[in-house]
Amino acid sequence: MYDRYDGLIFDMDGTILDTEPTHQAAWESVLSRYGMHFDMQAMAALNGSTTRRIAQIIIDANHADIDADRLTREKTALVKTMLLDTVKPLPLIDVVKSWHGRRPMAVGTGSESAIADALLAHLNLRQYFTAVVAADHVQHHKPAPDTFLLCARLMGVNAQKCLVFEDADFGLEAARLAGMDAVDVRIP
Repeated sequence: MYDRYDGLIFDMDGTILDTEPTHQAAWESVLSRYGMHFDMQAMAALNGSTTRRIAQIIIDANHADIDADRLTREKTALVKTMLLDTVKPLPLIDVVKSWHGRRPMAVGTGSESAIADALLAHLNLRQYFTAVVAADHVQHHKPAPDTFLLCARLMGVNAQKCLVFEDADFGLEAARLAGMDAVDVRIP
C-alpha cells in the first residue's frame, strides 16, 4: 500500500502517540491559575499548532494580560511532568514497526524537541525514525510546509515521494504545501 513512497512521515501527538488528554489536562491546570478558560473543542481545532501559537490565541480570547512565552513555558513544564506517566502509543505505531528498515521514516511534530525526544525514548520508539523534526527546529510551523520539508531532507528523500500521516487540519495543509500525499488518520 505504501510501496510507491520513498519516505514516511508521522505527526506525533494524536497520530502515533495518545498525548491529547494529557495536553488538555495541562492546559486546563495552567489556565485555571490565571482564571482563564478555553473551549476544549476549539482547542482540538488547533491541533498541529505550536504551544506558543495556542497560548497567544487563548490569551487573546480571554483578553488576558499575560506574556504568551510565560504561559507556553508553564504549560510545557507541566506537560513534561505528566506525559511520561500517561502516554501510550496509538495503533498507527504498527505501521511504523512494520515499515522499519523498508523505508526511511521521520516524525514531524509541533511539539518541542525536548518533549518529542523524551516521549519517543521513554516508549523505546526513537530507533524507528531517521529524523525527528520538532517545533524548535523550524522557523515556520504547520500549516507551513517547513516541518515536513526538513523531514524529507533529513531522510534524503524527495518531498514529492513522501507520505505524511496526520490527525490535524494544519498538518494536512502543511503536507499539501510540501507537495506530499497525506493520510488523515481521523478517517477510518
